[in-house]
Amino acid sequence: MPLTNLVAGDILEESALPLRFTAWTPCFRSEAGAAGKDTRGMIRQHQFSKVELVSITRPEDSDSEHERMTACAEAVLQRLQLAYRVVLLSTGDMGFAARKTYDIEVWLPGQNTYREISSSSNCGAFQALRMKARYRPAEGRGNRPVHTLNGSGLAIGRTLIAILENFQRHDGSVAIPPALHPYMGGQEVIEPDA
Repeated sequence: MPLTNLVAGDILEESALPLRFTAWTPCFRSEAGAAGKDTRGMIRQHQFSKVELVSITRPEDSDSEHERMTACAEAVLQRLQLAYRVVLLSTGDMGFAARKTYDIEVWLPGQNTYREISSSSNCGAFQALRMKARYRPAEGRGNRPVHTLNGSGLAIGRTLIAILENFQRHDGSVAIPPALHPYMGGQEVIEPDA
């Protein structure tokens, strides 16, 4: 919400679009069904951090921007060499403001299933109309509402779980994906304690 509202009440020039914003945000989630199997441990985190992605576009560009935004999250999973799938949500599973939503789910061998790790939504003009965010077309008259899109990079805790589960070896060591080697001081394997 705070990122989208950077343009609340504004009339933007068409040449300024698209606008793209990111922010590192703490997230808090209260889950229904406290007796479920995922209420403890790392998989069901009630507090976690992630990178928020927001785009403000012309209406005719919002569909392609949605694909670009989803591809950004996919690119991280590809670099980490993690198996994933992209799921187009039905309207009953989407947020109130969204007109189209993709969830990205990563493979977790410990659960023998895919679990959500990222999501992106095209909200069309819904949020823009509510916050009076418009743009002035280069040609023609009048102002038009922008389209807003929001999504997330990868949920950090679930990304760590996916790496640990997918790269664990029979001896308990964990191979570090090559994309992370430069951030690990050249370390390529995490060895179990002796």
